[in-house]
Amino acid sequence: MTGHQAGFGSAGAGPARTPDAQQGDQRLLCRRVGHADLTAVAEIRRALRELLRSSRHSRAADVAELLTSELVTNALVHTDRGAVVTVTVGEAGLRVEVRDFVTDLPTPRRPTSDDGTHGRGLVLVEALADAWGVDEHERGKIVWFELGDGAPPRY
Repeated sequence: MTGHQAGFGSAGAGPARTPDAQQGDQRLLCRRVGHADLTAVAEIRRALRELLRSSRHSRAADVAELLTSELVTNALVHTDRGAVVTVTVGEAGLRVEVRDFVTDLPTPRRPTSDDGTHGRGLVLVEALADAWGVDEHERGKIVWFELGDGAPPRY
């Protein structure tokens, strides 16, 4: 595992679109995105924004959308089997997990000035998330991040 683990549990994968749910004080969002379906990134962002709109974490919505977009895009560009995105929102904060089905582990790299727009995703996650990491499993990995209790994001 990479990053700093905090107190959230992992959520399992779901079908192509599961109904968003509420369990106790937690709200959940789960979406499966197909290989190379970059249009799904915008749909995930909209669903996340809607989920966070009425929560106490709405101030962190912009950062959550940015980091989620980066992780989903990475999964779709660097793997060939799609991904499952799970968001859990509770009193302690929010956790976003992007599960893909490739065992290669990502590593943040400092982009050079001639990299264009590539290579910045995990650097942003590392800089803006309260915690993040990679959990390996037999059929791939889960790259996740957490944002805390609704405090303004760190810049």
